[in-house]
Amino acid sequence: MSLFEQIEQWIREVPPITRTYMLGALLTTAACALDLVSPFTLYFNATLIFHKLQFWRLLTNFFFFGGSFSLDFLFHMFFLVRYCKQLEENAFRGKTADFFYFILFGATMMTLLAPFLKLYFLGSSLTFMMCWGIAGQ
Repeated sequence: MSLFEQIEQWIREVPPITRTYMLGALLTTAACALDLVSPFTLYFNATLIFHKLQFWRLLTNFFFFGGSFSLDFLFHMFFLVRYCKQLEENAFRGKTADFFYFILFGATMMTLLAPFLKLYFLGSSLTFMMCWGIAGQ
C-alpha cells in the first residue's frame, strides 16, 4: 500500500464533521501560504460583516490557524483532529447532527463574544471548546 493510499484511508476513517473541519483548515492555510488569500480577508470584524456585508467572515475566521504550515499549525491540527474526532466518535456516536449543533452553538456563542473580547480568529477557541468537551465526558 502506497503512502498516498494510506493517507487516503486515514482521511476516510475520520468522522465526517471532523474531516470537513480539518480539510477546511488545511485548504485555508494552503491558500494563505500560497498568497491566494490574505488573512486580512478572513478575520472576524463585525463592522465589515454587517456594514460591508462580508458575511464569509462569520465562517472563515474559524478555519484560519496561521498563514503557513508551521509547527504551531501542526499542533493546532493535532489537537483539532484528536479532540474533535474523539468527541464525534464517543460522546456523539451516531449523532452527527447533534455534534454539528454542538459546534454551531459554540461557534455562535464565540461569535457573539468576539467583538467584546477583541478576538479576530476563533479556530483556536473552537478547538479549546472541544478539549473542554472531552474533559466534561
